[in-house]
Amino acid sequence: MTTETTEATGTAEAAEAVEIAGSRAPIGTASVPAAVLVVQHEEEAGAGLVGERLVRAGLRLDVVRAWEGEALPADLGGHAGLLVLGGAVNCADDEAAPWLPGVRGLVREAVTEEIPLFGICLGGQIVAHALGGSVTTRPQGPELGAVPLRRLPAATEDPVLGGVPDGALAAQWHWDDVDRLPPGAVPLLTGDDCPYQAFRVGSAGWAVQFHPEAGGNTVAEWAAEDGERIRESGTDPEALPAAVRDAEPELRTVWGAVAEAWGAVVRAHADARR
Repeated sequence: MTTETTEATGTAEAAEAVEIAGSRAPIGTASVPAAVLVVQHEEEAGAGLVGERLVRAGLRLDVVRAWEGEALPADLGGHAGLLVLGGAVNCADDEAAPWLPGVRGLVREAVTEEIPLFGICLGGQIVAHALGGSVTTRPQGPELGAVPLRRLPAATEDPVLGGVPDGALAAQWHWDDVDRLPPGAVPLLTGDDCPYQAFRVGSAGWAVQFHPEAGGNTVAEWAAEDGERIRESGTDPEALPAAVRDAEPELRTVWGAVAEAWGAVVRAHADARR
């Protein structure tokens, strides 16, 4: 497990990081920041802008590089939040990603114990799958690039996504969708080509289908890696990074604020446990 206390690493947008040892210090002490457990599934899908804003807010990121064989903790003891990142693997493909059952267990614990949870793209699909929803491959092909979202009524009073303006652009990169929400989940954002762009579970859990952590440089890396698949779907992979780069000032403003809002929920949870 890697502990990060300055800028978050893992995407091309992230700045330099200072890493320290000893990620199991108590939460909420005067000398140690409250900790967020971050599950990372692959090299090019780190915490990016979201991690950067969480660290700026005074939180510590304990990053488990699961694809490298780093072990997940047995539970969320010592952590005030759980951030599950994106990746290319299917959320139910335990053979390709043998750490997924452990992630699902942590997601269920977070919801049951009201520990703040945030799932991004694959992470959001894991949240849905773990809690009784379902995920399917998109028959119309992938959703890619900078895509506008629409607010739903429940977003108005939401403490994390309530400030997202109608029509806000989001970076998209997914071949699968949540097609059925878990029981009791509350949809918050939608889109023309994907119904469940964001939803809330329990009192302190959020999941999104898009990539609030990603900017143009990260999307360029993904486009280079997935170029053949993208061309097969009828899209020009070279056009996608440019669209995201054009939108990047808005992306950083809107989704940086969302990351800070979720960080405030984490800090409040940590303070309540002192």
